[in-house]
Amino acid sequence: MNNDTPLRDLLTQRISRQGRITFADFMAACLYEPGLGYYTSPGRKVGAEGDFYTSISVHAAFGRVIAREVAQMWRCLGCPDTFTLIECGAGNGRLACDIVDYLAEREAILYGNLQLVLVEKEPTLESAQQEMLAAHTGRVSWLSPEEFASGRFTFSGCLYSNELIDALPVHRVLMSADGLQEIYVTMKDGEFREETGPLSTPAITEYLDRVAVELHPGQQAEINLAAPIWLAEASCALQQGFILTIDYGFPAVELFAPHRQRGTLLCYHRHQIEENPYIRLGKQDITAHVDFTTLMQRGEELGLQSTWFGEQYRFLLSAGIVDEIEEIEQSDASDEHKLKLRLALKKLILPEGGMGDTFKVLIQSKGIESVKLLCQRRIGG
Repeated sequence: MNNDTPLRDLLTQRISRQGRITFADFMAACLYEPGLGYYTSPGRKVGAEGDFYTSISVHAAFGRVIAREVAQMWRCLGCPDTFTLIECGAGNGRLACDIVDYLAEREAILYGNLQLVLVEKEPTLESAQQEMLAAHTGRVSWLSPEEFASGRFTFSGCLYSNELIDALPVHRVLMSADGLQEIYVTMKDGEFREETGPLSTPAITEYLDRVAVELHPGQQAEINLAAPIWLAEASCALQQGFILTIDYGFPAVELFAPHRQRGTLLCYHRHQIEENPYIRLGKQDITAHVDFTTLMQRGEELGLQSTWFGEQYRFLLSAGIVDEIEEIEQSDASDEHKLKLRLALKKLILPEGGMGDTFKVLIQSKGIESVKLLCQRRIGG
């Protein structure tokens, strides 16, 4: 395996110049270094030709169910004449296309009032998004993450993300005999090495205190300080409406449970799980499970109400995936094709081995007196 990449050279020089760096800084470079990071360099990341699958890869029904909920959010806002739909981390635009296709087909009034904004760090993806959303030209605009976070952009409507938070840079910590230590990245004999030291910021201790978590001796964990900052930026931009977050993770008490001795950090390369983040720099994804407790707590501090939180399968079943399945069954598709679709959709909703309970959905609202969402319905009701 050839691990010599321009990014490796850059990080080697950076550590040589300034000394050891936090894992958060290392991960930020691996994923987002301009032109060199995993998410800021050209190349297919998702699907059969990429490194991992997401719910979007399975079937358009995933986006169509989100679209049903988006339409309900619009109604909760009183069916306004302007409704802004924002996707952060839009990738190739597939999910946005599935959502907006449904709205154009089933929700003509909302579609006529719709503005879609895509926020994406990889500039070369804009052309792929334009092609994907060609049928909706005129309704789509783009923002860089820096423009989105500037405080100058405001909107009313819905902001959604799918597997965004898990890819934000994390600090790594270890509970040692001497107390909580941070795991740093350094160089030794030409190789990346880890070493522990005092915490780089008191924000790490404050984070664990807020979620009332104390790590056990020898336990490692990831601390995502970037997630609450991103949420604050999103809340600042949102005047009235919803923030919908889909990702894999747990409430804090479960995420930082003692049996997760080594945390949740993983890498993905060509559909294979890799535990070593110090190889294939800029060529493999690096992720950590999301702490939804912090998102909910920080949201409440920012004036966001935690409207709904639960497993993906509960969200999909309550919000309308059964209707999508029934429409497929009643279509003119062949029996063989219908069977393939049924098996694919099972991946979205089956717990214990499927995506159904690995992924969670959090919906937060702002400035709405009465919220009645589809996902709040009793399953089967």
